[in-house]
Order: sequence, then C-alpha cells, then structure tokens
Amino acid sequence: MSSARILVVDDEADIRGLLKEILSEEGYDVEVAADAGQARASRARQSPDLVLLDIWMPDVDGITLLREWSASSANGCPVVMMSGHGTVETAVEATRLGAYDFVEKPLSLAKLLRTVERALDEGKRRRQPGRPLPPQLLVPAGKSKLLQQLRTELQQIASNPSAVLLIGEPGSGREAFARHLHAQSPRAGSAFVTLVASSLREADAEEQLVGRGDNAGVLEQAAGGTLFIHEIEDLPTAAQRLLLGVMEAGSFTRVGRAEAHSLSARVLTSAQPGVENRAGTGAAALRRDLLAHLNTLIVRVPPLREYAEDVPELLRHYVDRAVDAEGFAFRRFSVAAQNRLRNYPWPDNVRELKNLVHRLLIQGGPEEIRLEEVERELSMQAAPDEPLVKQDLLALPLREAREQFERAYLQQQLLLCNGKVGQLAKRVGMERTHLYRKLRSLGVDFRNISDD
Repeated sequence: MSSARILVVDDEADIRGLLKEILSEEGYDVEVAADAGQARASRARQSPDLVLLDIWMPDVDGITLLREWSASSANGCPVVMMSGHGTVETAVEATRLGAYDFVEKPLSLAKLLRTVERALDEGKRRRQPGRPLPPQLLVPAGKSKLLQQLRTELQQIASNPSAVLLIGEPGSGREAFARHLHAQSPRAGSAFVTLVASSLREADAEEQLVGRGDNAGVLEQAAGGTLFIHEIEDLPTAAQRLLLGVMEAGSFTRVGRAEAHSLSARVLTSAQPGVENRAGTGAAALRRDLLAHLNTLIVRVPPLREYAEDVPELLRHYVDRAVDAEGFAFRRFSVAAQNRLRNYPWPDNVRELKNLVHRLLIQGGPEEIRLEEVERELSMQAAPDEPLVKQDLLALPLREAREQFERAYLQQQLLLCNGKVGQLAKRVGMERTHLYRKLRSLGVDFRNISDD
C-alpha cells in the first residue's frame, strides 16, 4: 500500500520544513512549494492526495489559487487552508470554494494531524463515487503488516457466500472484522444482524432463531445480509440442533407456520482459540457436525499484543471517535505514554485499549496524557492470573519481574516436558541440581512430578 502524498504550500521556509518533517515521520510522502507557481508545477507532475495551502503568499494568495483549482477538473483532492491571521469571511469563502477545513497558525500539531487523517478519508470517498466507503468505525484501524494481511484476506473472501468462523481472543475485535467483511461484500446494502449466543435459552432458542407466527427470527431478519453469532460455543443444545438442521436443509420454518423460508443470510460466527479441540468433548460442547458447517472459511483475528506497533494509531483512532461522538475535550498521548502502552500486553485486547481511552477522556485533564497518568490507570487493574504473554512485567520492579517471568517460564516448560524435570533440565539448558534449587526458590511444585 503506497503512502498518501501531501503537498504543503507555504511561503515560510520554517513552516514548510516543520510540516515536511512531522508528516514524513507519520508515514506520508510530502512535497513542499513556496508559492503558487511551485504549487501548480507540483500538481502538474503528480496529483496529490491532500494539499495544505497557506492563504497569504507573495505572488498569488491561497484563496485565489483555491478558486483556480475549484474551477478546473484538476480539483480532485481535499484542500486544508492555513492562516495566521484569517478572518471569518476568509474561512467562509474558502469553505464555499470547496476547502475541506481551515486551521489557524500557530499550528496545533495534534489538531493538524487529526485534520489530515480526516481529509485523506474524505479524498478516498471522492475518488470512489460508485461505491461509498464503509463508515470509519467499520474499517479496523492499523497499518501493521499483520492487519494489512488480515484486511486483504477479508477482501478476498468478501464475495464468497460461505460461512466464516472468526477465531480470536475475547476483546480482539472479532465483531468489528465481521462487520468489515460484511461492508466489503455484495451484501453491504442489506442487514447485519448480531446474535449473542449466550443470550439464548433452551426454551426460546427456536423462536429467536426462526421466529414464531408473525414475528421473524434472526435468520429471517438477516435475509440477503449477514447473521453474526457471537461466541458460538455458548449456543444451547437446542439451538445447536436447530441451526444444524437449517444449515443442512438450507431453509427454515417459523414456529406455528407451514411456509418454508430459504436461508439467504450469510452466517458468520466467532469463537475462542482451540474451539476445534473442544468441540464434541462434553455434553454441553459445540457439536462437531455443526462446527463443520460453520468453519468452511476460517479467519484468525490476532490479539493486540501481536501488532503492538499499531497501538499509537489505535489510541488516536479511539480518542477521535470519542471526541466526535461524545463531545469530550481532545487529549493526546505523550510519546512516553505511547511507548509504555506499546509494551503493555493488553490481556483484554482492543476492548481494553478502548476502555482506557474512554476513562482518560472522562476524567479530563491537560491536553497531553503523560506517562504518570497512564501508569496510575494500569496499576488500578487487578493483576490477572494470565499466561506469561499477557503479564505486564513492565509494571514490576526488576527483581519481581524476573522472578515472575522465571516462574511462568518454567511452569509452562514443565508442562511441555510432561512434568519430567530431567527433560526440563535439557530443554532449558540448566544443570539438574541447580534447576531443582531454582524450582524450590520460585515455589514451583514439582514434588508429585515423576522424573525421567
């Protein structure tokens, strides 16, 4: 994916240099122009995705240049006006001529970057008039290679009507990716219906799924669109049996009615990792024959810790959403706070990040969210009994962190060695006597473990 190209037009060399440096660090391809002549030449060479245009320039002012571009067919990208002494009349005129926004100098970098992101999104919509882009909240944020591959995978299977199973940890955004898949598909104009499997009871499962009398069930509500069933393993036995019958027959009938309805909804489901191993292993387990119908296509949704490089962008994304939707005062995370959160394990994944942003905005404070404020929030979270990869070792003093790591590491390795300490010694590269001493000091119980 090529980076967006931004043209900065400003007669002040310091402003041009500053904006080029900042926007380049954000991953954009930046060109600069000192006057209208250079700006015209730059646009003639290659059309930019966004123009940041100063109003007051020595040869031709920005409003005149904007009017010139507005009158020509070359106007295909958003323009954001910049001015240190603009007036209301100037801003109105710029907006009338098609300017996307108007920012004042001295520039607030946080506000400028938000405006740039939104203007680029607007430019994408202008370039695709035949098919509007999905709403922003349906497009999962993130520029990491992992998320780019996932979005590509979803786009490739979007037009296929087969059932899809999205496997991922709780809070990893499985429903968001399901909605994105729906929005990319030919079904985008039809309903996206969500069913939380645990909300069904044995007594009303049939009515909720297929409907009763004059009332349609979720399978019919999603006709022509998509039905997303959250946590498929939580479906009651009766619901599993009924859904299996519908999937096999390709049709269903409302309770109390004789007319059969074809199953025209695409069925998407979510489950936690290891669902294939748990299926069919207990009385209340997911039926293996049902799973076989639901996992025709499988999409793995990664935990946030696997694409931690996207954390800064996700923080900005959820700040912007909360500010726009709920009217909170804008706040931005300091570099130190972002780095800390990039190295946090996020045991509850994107949902935890979103909740953290929401709490910090509700509490309010200075525009910059500093490291100390983030540390306070993280310290208030109860330390869960989580696997090693989900433990926040950075919150601990060095000695405690080392001991916690060694304990979790040796416990997991011991399980991989089937409880055999001699095999463990070879696996971790430790002398056996020293290993026994280490296990005792860490409180790892190996007394009932048979040695090889």
